[in-house]
Amino acid sequence: MSPFNRPGRLRITPKLQFTGRGSIRAALFDLGIYPAAVPAEDDSLVWGEVYETLDAAAVLAALDEIEGYRPNQPDRSLYTRTLATVTLEDGRAEQAWAYFYNAPLGRAQRITSGDYLEHLGRS
Repeated sequence: MSPFNRPGRLRITPKLQFTGRGSIRAALFDLGIYPAAVPAEDDSLVWGEVYETLDAAAVLAALDEIEGYRPNQPDRSLYTRTLATVTLEDGRAEQAWAYFYNAPLGRAQRITSGDYLEHLGRS
């Protein structure tokens, strides 16, 4: 998300156009140093940012690296990349790539609001 200045993000920022905030059906957990979204069958929502890009291959390659996703070894990846239905704040539903945590959650705290920025007090 934009408030976090991760080094890999700087490579792709010029290739991104902010669309707005949106939510996906998932549960969100605080792992301490970063959040973890996992698929959920209930009504849980996770909020994030939605972007469009004209260079999807380059952007996804950079994001895959940041998120520890190995397309050829998804079972060995920290996160997996999946197409998800995103509901934008204006009610439109779009398909977008989302990264889901792919490791044990341990004793991670559930973020019931589904909003990591709010959880950190940055919203």
